[in-house]
Amino acid sequence: SHPECPPHNYTTHILSMSPLVIYIPSFITPSEAQHLQAISAGKFTSSQVADDSGQQHLASTRTSQSTSLESDNIVRCIEQRALDFQGFDTKRERLEPLQLVKYAQQQEYHAHTDWFTGSAQTTPEFGGNRLSSFFVYVHASSDIIGGGTQFTLLDAPQDERWCEWINCDAELEDGMVFRPVQGNAVFWRNLVEVKRGGKAEYMGDRRTVHAGLPVQRGEKLGMNVWTREGVLDGKYR
Repeated sequence: SHPECPPHNYTTHILSMSPLVIYIPSFITPSEAQHLQAISAGKFTSSQVADDSGQQHLASTRTSQSTSLESDNIVRCIEQRALDFQGFDTKRERLEPLQLVKYAQQQEYHAHTDWFTGSAQTTPEFGGNRLSSFFVYVHASSDIIGGGTQFTLLDAPQDERWCEWINCDAELEDGMVFRPVQGNAVFWRNLVEVKRGGKAEYMGDRRTVHAGLPVQRGEKLGMNVWTREGVLDGKYR
């Protein structure tokens, strides 16, 4: 990590190798979580979705509120941690601006993938497609019910030690449902490598489809950390 960033230790737990899904308790510290809440206060607007032409618009499938974070020293240290997690060679220029998402009562995000199906959002100036995602639970109110992150196409693990982080009461067909536990993060790879005529290229992995389940009581604040295949043009960072 960089010298100006305080040392920070976390553990990792692999949930799936294909697609790669890793659970990270204590990915951010309580003081970092407080800072993210403070710098984003009052800046949230209705979340939008992109269609295949790249146009952003409001949709009933995504009812949360969101905001992009301006970079400061604390945000930069979180960004560096996310980059280092993926290997020390991961360039900072591949990161999209960090996005905070706020879910109040009854707000949700229907099943979707973070990788784009349309080519308008994956041109070289965008750095190609989203190779990986972190979803970080920045805050969950003490009275929260619901608001889990659901991967319907992944099998839930069986060991009861997971139940602290995963909803072990979910039905089998619900797949893997992560509880909103403050400070923790889920990391996954969005793309799979395929060989085409001796050349490797990436394709979107349908198995990473996931949903932000409705918050039934309380509220949660999450953070998206997206890394592209390549470098983003400066105007998108």
